[in-house]
Order: sequence, then C-alpha cells, then structure tokens
Amino acid sequence: MDPAAAEEEGGEKPPVIYTMENKPIVTCAGDQNLFTSLYPTLSQQLPREPMEWRRSYGRAPKMIHLESNFVQFKEELLPKEGNKALLTFPFLHIYWTECCDTEVYKATVKDDITKWQNVLKANSSVDWLIVVVESDAKKKNKTNILPRTSIVDKIRNDFCNKQSDRCVVLSDPLKDSSRSQESWNAFLTKLRTLLLMSFTKNLGKFEDDMRTLREKRTEPGWSFCEYFMVQEELAFVFEMLQQFEDALVQYDELDALFSQYVVNFGAGDGANWLTFFCQPVRSWNGLILRKPIDMEKRELIQNQEATLLDLRSYLFSRQCTLLIFLQRPWEVSQRALELLHNCVQELKLLEVSVPPGALDCWVFLSCLEVLQRIEGCCDRAQIDANVSHTVGLWSYATEKLKSLGYLCGLASEKGPNSEDLNRTVDLLAGLGAERPETANTSQSPYKKLKEALSSVDAFEKHYLDLSHATIEMYTNIGRIRSAKLVGKDLAEFYMRKKGPQKAEVYLQGALKTYLAEGWALLVTHTRKQLAECQKQLGQIENYLQTSSLLASDDHLTEDERKRFCHEILDFDSQQAESQGQKVILSMHSFAQLKTLHFDPPNAVVHVGGKLSIELTLLSQMPIPVQVDQIAIYVHFSIEKNSYRKTAEWLTKHKTSNGVINFPSEVTGFPLSRNSLPALELNDMYERSPSDNSLNTAGIICKNVHMLLRRQESSTSLDMPSGVTLEDGAHMLKCNDLILEPGINKITFKTQAKEPGTYTLRQLCTSVGKVQFVLLHIYPIVQYDVYSQEPQLKVEPMTDSLLAGIPQKVKFTVITGHYTMKSGDTLQLSNADAMPILYHPESKAVIYSNTREKISESSLRIQSSEKITSISLPVTPAYHVIEFELEVIYLPSTPEFAVERENTVNKEVHRKNREKQKLDNHMATVDQKVTIDCPWSIYSTIIALTFCIPFNAKHSLLSTGKRKYVQVCIQNLSELCFQLSDNSLKNSASCADLQLVPLNSESQQTLYNVKTEIFPPLGAEYCKTGSLCSLEVSITRLADLLEVDRDEALTESDGYCTTKLMYEVVDNSSNWAVCGKSSGVISMPVAPRATHKVHMEVMPLFAGYLPFPDVRLFKYLPHHSAHSMQLDADSWIENDNLSVDKNVDDQADSSSIRSRGSLHSAASGEHKGLPMPRLQSFSSGQVFNCSTGMQILVIPSKDDHVLEVNIT
Repeated sequence: MDPAAAEEEGGEKPPVIYTMENKPIVTCAGDQNLFTSLYPTLSQQLPREPMEWRRSYGRAPKMIHLESNFVQFKEELLPKEGNKALLTFPFLHIYWTECCDTEVYKATVKDDITKWQNVLKANSSVDWLIVVVESDAKKKNKTNILPRTSIVDKIRNDFCNKQSDRCVVLSDPLKDSSRSQESWNAFLTKLRTLLLMSFTKNLGKFEDDMRTLREKRTEPGWSFCEYFMVQEELAFVFEMLQQFEDALVQYDELDALFSQYVVNFGAGDGANWLTFFCQPVRSWNGLILRKPIDMEKRELIQNQEATLLDLRSYLFSRQCTLLIFLQRPWEVSQRALELLHNCVQELKLLEVSVPPGALDCWVFLSCLEVLQRIEGCCDRAQIDANVSHTVGLWSYATEKLKSLGYLCGLASEKGPNSEDLNRTVDLLAGLGAERPETANTSQSPYKKLKEALSSVDAFEKHYLDLSHATIEMYTNIGRIRSAKLVGKDLAEFYMRKKGPQKAEVYLQGALKTYLAEGWALLVTHTRKQLAECQKQLGQIENYLQTSSLLASDDHLTEDERKRFCHEILDFDSQQAESQGQKVILSMHSFAQLKTLHFDPPNAVVHVGGKLSIELTLLSQMPIPVQVDQIAIYVHFSIEKNSYRKTAEWLTKHKTSNGVINFPSEVTGFPLSRNSLPALELNDMYERSPSDNSLNTAGIICKNVHMLLRRQESSTSLDMPSGVTLEDGAHMLKCNDLILEPGINKITFKTQAKEPGTYTLRQLCTSVGKVQFVLLHIYPIVQYDVYSQEPQLKVEPMTDSLLAGIPQKVKFTVITGHYTMKSGDTLQLSNADAMPILYHPESKAVIYSNTREKISESSLRIQSSEKITSISLPVTPAYHVIEFELEVIYLPSTPEFAVERENTVNKEVHRKNREKQKLDNHMATVDQKVTIDCPWSIYSTIIALTFCIPFNAKHSLLSTGKRKYVQVCIQNLSELCFQLSDNSLKNSASCADLQLVPLNSESQQTLYNVKTEIFPPLGAEYCKTGSLCSLEVSITRLADLLEVDRDEALTESDGYCTTKLMYEVVDNSSNWAVCGKSSGVISMPVAPRATHKVHMEVMPLFAGYLPFPDVRLFKYLPHHSAHSMQLDADSWIENDNLSVDKNVDDQADSSSIRSRGSLHSAASGEHKGLPMPRLQSFSSGQVFNCSTGMQILVIPSKDDHVLEVNIT
C-alpha cells in the first residue's frame, strides 16, 4: 500500500518506512475473490525470472526482478495532473474475470469493463490488461455455455480492437498441470513486459519533466526544495526496483548541485532560495543513520523549513542507506568525513549564526553515529582490517571533544566556572531529547557526549580514551605524522592540566618526527610548547638548549626571539650570583662555524714560529651577545718518524690557500634534509567539458613522493645529550668579545712550541656559566709544527754537467733550527780535477721557509791550495740560503795526478769507457767533494757527476813505407763545439819520429745535409718503376760567422738570411729525378734552422742502390767577383735558376734529368745579360750525413728481365 493509504488506515501508526518494502503499484478491478485466490501464486512467480531493462540516452541495459504491490482499483489512486509522486503511481491496471456465460457477460461484465476503461481514459491511463480465467469445473457445471473463445473474442472485439494482446487467458491456474503451467508462463511474461514498458515510459517522462524543472533553476521563484523532492522521487523508484546505484546517483547529483550553489553564494552570486538555509542553527543533534528515512527532516525540507544542517543530515542519511545496501560501508566513512568538514565551511560561507560549541557537538555526535552505523553492519575482523577508513572520524571526534572541553572549562586545572556551566547547559539543551532508536543503547553518541560534559573527570576519561585509541590506530596503519599530531594535542591537554611530565613524551616524539621530515613551522611551534614544558619541569639544561634554538629560529617574530635570548642571558646573571654549576649546550643553534683561515696558508710552522687562525662565526642570536671566552680545544699527537717530515713534505698535504669551508646547516634540522630535491611544481587547470570555461585552478607537486617520504633514523635528530668537553692542555683562546648578529671574525694567535700534529677538535663559546660547544669540527682541521735539522744541497743548474767547460752549481743551505752566526763558513776540499771558479759579483740570497725573499748579500770566498772557504751570511733559524758557484772538471789532468787524488776514479773511467762503447752514450765521472758545515762535526760528501762530451778513436793506416794516423772525434752532447788547435804529439820523445799534419786549416761546419727516401704510400719497399718520395733536410749548425758575410747575406732588424742553391743529381744513373731537381732557398743564419725539400724519384734498377747526391752552393748576385760563371748553354739547359727578383721562389726544372752537373765550368765570362753565380763551399763547411747510404729496391712483379746493379 502507499504511505498515504497507510496513514489513513491507522492514524497512530508511525510513518511508513518505504525502502525494500515499496513495490510498483498494480491495481486490480473486476472479480476480487478471483484475484485473491490467485494472489499467492502470482506474488511468488512474478519476481522469479529477470527481465532486461533497456533505457534511453544510451544507458547500459540491466537485468531486474519485478515485484508489484497489487491493490484494489480505486479512482482515487489514479494520478492527477501535476502529481509528481511516482511511488503512488499505478503502473498497470488489470481487470480480472472468469465469466463463461454470454448472458452474464452482456448483463454485468461488459458494463463493468466499460466503466473501468472510461475511468482510465478520463485519467489518461493507457497501461491496462484484461485477464480471463478459464476453469474446467465451470464448464462441466454449465452445459449451455459457449466455447470459451467466444467470451474472449467478444472482449477483444469490444475493448481490444487494435491491442488484442491486452486480453490474455489464464487456464486452470489453480491446477498443477502442464497446461496450467504453460498458461501461467505466458501470462507472467506478458505481465512483466507490460510492467517494464510502463516503467520505461513513465520514468522517461518523469525524467524529462525533472530536467525541464532543473533547467529553470535560474528563473525567479525556482525552489531547490521542490526540485529536491522531485529528484528524490526518482531515487525512490530506483530503490524500489533495487537499482541502488542509480538511486545513489540521484542523491549525489542533488549534493553536487547544492554545493555549487553554496560556493557561488560565497563568491557573491547567491540564489534567493538559499536564504531559507541561512536561518540560525537551533538544534545540533547530529546525523540520524539508524532508519532508512528521517521523515521529520524530509518534511522540513518539503515545507522549506530545513536548516543547512537538516538538509545535509537528511541527504547523507539517504546516501548512507544506499551505500549499506551496496555493501560499501567504508565509503560511508570517507563521505562522512568530507561532509563534516564541508558543512563547517558552508556554514561560514552562508554566514549562518551558530552558537559557540554547537557545531563541535554536531560533528562529535555525527562521527560516533557513523562509526556505530558501520560497526552495526560489519564484524570486528572487517573493522580492524579497515581502520584506515575510519581513523579519520576517530581523530575528528577527538578534536571536537577537546574543543568542547576547552570551551566548557573542563580541561583547566581549576575546573569550570559559572559561565562555563551555563554554556554547557545551553549546549546540552540544543541536543534535545535522545531519539527512541538509541534510548536503550548504553553507548549511544548522545549518552557519551552528555556524560563527557557532565564533569571534569568524565571529560578527561572520554578524551583520553579517544586520543589513545586514535593514536594507536594511526600507528598501526603507519600514519606516524597524524599520530604525532594527536599526541601533540594530548600534550597540550596535559600542560593545561599541569602535567608537564606526561606532555614531554608526546612533544619529544612529535618534534623528532618533524625534524626528520623538515616541517619547519611545526618544529617551531612544538619547540615553544616543549620549552614551556621543560621550564615547568625544571630541566634547566634542556630548557636553555631549546631557548637557544628558538632564539635562532627565523619563523618566530623578532620580539619572541629576543625573549628566548634573554632567557639565556638572565640565567647567566642568576648563576653568577649563586655561583652555580656551568651548563654545557650544543653550539649549532647559538652560532655556526662558516670558514677557518690559516696564516701561513699551508698550516705548517716550525718550532718557535707564529701561527694565526681566523674563524668566521655566524651568530644566530637576534641581539649582540657579550662572550667571555671563545676557545679551541686542540689535540696534540706525535707521529712515528715525524722528525723526518720537512716543511716541503708537509706543505704537499695541505690546502693551497689555507681556507677551510664548513658545510652550512639549517638550524635544528639534520643535514640529510638539505639533500632533498627541490619542489617541482606545475599549474593545473580544469575546464568545463560543455563550454570550456575554467572551473578550477591549482598547483600540483610532481615529486611529492620524494618530498613526503618518511625518514627513520636511529640517531638522535635533536640536541645530543650529555655534551662534554675534552680534557687537554692545548687550547687556543680569545677573551672578552661581543658577537654581533650575523658574521663575526675571530683571530687566534699561537706560537709553536713542540713539534707534532695539532688537530682542532672542539670549539667552545662561554657566556658566563653557559658554554656553547661544537662537539666535532668537521671536516678535520690540522696544523703541523716541525723541527728540522740543517741541510745542505748541491745541485747542478742544468740537466747534466759536462766536463771541460765551466758550469753553475747551486748551493742550498736550509738552516732548520740552527742560527747562522757571523764567521760561519762552508769548508770545501779542493780537487785538482775540479777547481771552483769564483766571481766577485756572486750573491747569496736569504729566503724564509715560505720562500719569501728576505735579503741579499755578497758572497765572500777564500781559497787555498786544499780548502775553499765560503763565508755564510748571518741568518736566523728556519730560513734558506741560496747561492751559485761555477765549477769545471778537467779530464786532461795527468793520469798519475788523478790516481793520487782518487784511486777509485781509474776503475770508474774504465767502466765508463766500456759502457760508452756499448751504448754510444757519454761516459760519466763522479767527482766527490768533502764539505765541512758549521752545524755539524761530521763532514758531508757531495758527488757531482760529469759527462765526457766527446768520444775519440784512432786508426793506423799504411801505404808503402808511410804510416797515417787517423783520429776521429764524435760529439755526444747536445751542445755545439768548435774544434781548433788540434795537434798530435809524441809523448815518448823519439827523435826519429816525425808527425806531419795533412789537414789544411780546418773550416767550421756550417750546414748539415740529410737525405731520406720513402717507399710509396702503403708499400713496405721501393719498387723499380714506382715513384718514391725523396726528402732533403738542410740544417744550419752555427751562428753568424765572418765567412757568411758576403753578397748573399741579407740583414733586417737583426735577422740574417742567406741564399743557397741545392741540386739533386745521380751520376750513376740509378735514379730518375722527377719534377724539380734543383732550387734556391732563403736560409736563416741561426743554429738549428732547418729547411726541407720534397721531390719524387724513380728507381731504375733493383738491389741496394746508393742515394742520389745532394750538392749545396752559395747563390750570389750577378755583381759578385768571386763566383763561378755558367756558360750560356748551361743556363739554357738548366732553366731552373731564376734571375727574378723574388729569389725565394723555386723555378721549375726541365723534364726528367739525371745526368750532367748543373755547374759545368766555363773558361770565359758569359757575354750578354748579367746572370747570378754559384760559389762552392770550402771543405768541411757542408756535412752530408747520408753519403754512402743505400736503400733496398725490389723488382716489379711484371718484369721479365731482372737487371741487378752491384756496387
């Protein structure tokens, strides 16, 4: 039955709760007794078979089971115009008859059907069905009846002309036979089809009307409450058909529509009907979820008398019911939390007047109501497994109960006053009477709230129970941050109750988490609470440490920072009066060490030397602080064999500039937080799909997974406990300083006393009785003090010393700890083979141990037959004296003198000669010098190694009765020597032996000519008939000489060049020179100047062929008087000699020529044009190092006749 009918039948009955009990209405007219007999079977058989329901607008089809509420037909049940109540709408009208007699049909049944149809037509009802029930028993009783088809045919003819399917026959419905079952199946299929068609048609029309009404929402006079009732009617129908998802969609659309209007109202675009929901809140009894429909609130909405909380409560109760039917209880908790938070904001947007604490009561009752509703439909195992869905409600309820306790004075130490009690009474009055459905429940939300507000003890019990349960739930699901936040609220409660010892545990836990994750503002707020807690507990050291952290915290105001700084200074003044014990705190909150600078930069100083250390401290205090002392605690260590470490060795292991930078640290945060990546933010825009208008805009963090990771650490993230100073006698101090806010520079000076390594371990700043200590200075900072023995080093100024020429040797005296006094000398033993050459202008230079030049003085040297005495200048300890002397080794010393001086040298000479013969290297001779130093009683032996630059060999040649002695001298060094005054003497004084020199006056070698032949590219050997590359290198060996000063010499700005002509010829006809065979070059007159010429040659024979000859001439201008003239034929034949002014260009030679010399001499002077002339070099001025060299030439593969040249 419909709700209206139910209310009429029993006025005292409660309102009908129509959820699962409501079914589509089908009216029954005609024979009521017949229908009553068939109703049990019909009600059971109808919902057994599902039907596919296809809906409009492309919605997916669904399989539904149809049930109906069959009621007696009354004209009052037919819907009137404008009636939008689908629940009372009859979807189908059925007329039942079992008439078998024609007379009876004509007399009564026909008229009754006619009246029935006229009523339906008058009310525009077109969904009807006539059922004719046929029974075999009645056939037997009446023999004069017509066949049954005659009655059915008459009915169809009379009423179903165009809709013959609207009349069906049900045969023997009460019998258990196959015929009866077939008849039932056909009837039920028809009934289901007609019902479904009626549903689809009427629901479609209803939805169209509803959309039309919604589109009029911008028109004046449009009412949300009226529209709410219309769309809820559609939701009721879906619920009636057990389509709970579709029903939920209707309520969600209503929720979204109302929320949008509230948001628009907050933006200044308000609807008139919203004023109904802006009335003050007078009742805050929370959500009602224990019955499917709250009829009281529904009537308030229907009558447009509901407040915002009434509408939200009713809407959520319906959503909750449907979600429970859909077996989605955890979504209920999620939606409930969103609802409670949104309601708080919507009340603010609509500026609804709410008594203080009323909203807290409503939220608290609602949270517990939702939790108990979920517990009623789930078992304990499911609840424990889904704590993550419900813990938010527990936390919100805890927060609101705390607010109520603070508001009503239940969390204070003295308890509530009269004003608090009056406020409590008002709040309890707003709750109203407890609802009947929870009256018999001992732990109902109403009873819990009323009990919690009744006394201080009851409030504390309920609040602590909720807080501990919430913390445990958060911890179990891994939401540590949320657990710490609830614990922080609990600590605040304990502080109000004067229980700081209980509050400290929660504050320390929260602070540790916030420090690990870098929540700066939360850290600051928690530290302020912790400071107050520590102050009440009398934890002086912890309180001062926290105060120093807060004094350096930039998130506090300047006044707050100064207040905490004065807390430290006031404690210092109090302790000074009472002579209390010193308090040691960590320094990083007071000041930060930024840089450290050593002077000298290498941090290496000798014993007695002075060292300066400059610290850069960043004071984080907001005001200048008077510091009694800043001290650096130094650890001293003596390493094994440290006496061997010199200043040079130590300097290699130090920084070059003496500056050490220390890593910056955010005050109160671990270093690991600084290594987190930077925020990666992107803008986000959401636009409407219909008109592309901007709906929302926001910012999205792309790397939130990197920034919000929880970091566990086993080490303490806050101040280290038990800060202690190291004991040690070594300490650097600075007294009576004022540390200004920001950068401060402090300089420490010390004088080195004991050699070793000094490590800076700790830094301590003393402010009265408070000491701020940096436990570990990192990176490691050290300086070294060394004590060095005096040293003497003698080393040549060149890579090697050559015998026979004067060369410089540098003497380096490192004074070490010895002080050079007046009269201190170096005594060198003289050697006949190595005299020391003295120059009066010799200077001695004095350097500091850091290589800074101090002074310079003349060097005094006195030499006797056996001793050379060098007077050293007066020099303080740990300085360096350097001077240079020239020495010369004379290898021509008679052998007996060498043996007398050093008998070992003879064997050395022999070995060196053998070695030189093997590897063609210079022979070496070690010459030892004994030096007596003023700082030692022992002599120092210095060995200088000299290299013999020449290798001499001779051979005896005979021809007839004559003997020839050939002497060859080879220069093995890189220097150029000029051989002069060469002679060969008879050492045996034999009168019969005469030595006659055959060499004319020797000429200095001016040029070196070198020839190289390379096989073709990619070939290993030269082949006959293949072009090979010929490279001629002409190298100048000497500087400008007198012999060079002729007409070919050109001087410009001190740069001299001369003209040379080269010619490549092969008189043995082994090579064919291709292309240019001669040319003129401009040669710089400077040692090692080289000019290279490339050309191509072709071997004509196979075998070892000698290189072609390369000849070199001076190229003289035409007016030269002593040049060689060429005849006209010769000039014409050799057209490669250019008479152009540009003599640097090489002229082309004729075609392939390999024979004939370029300079065939002519007896007479050339007549005609003046021509350039050539002048040959004297013997010995040009050295051809490739003379006599040969190269292997292999025959070509296609040669049949092999011609080999043997030379």
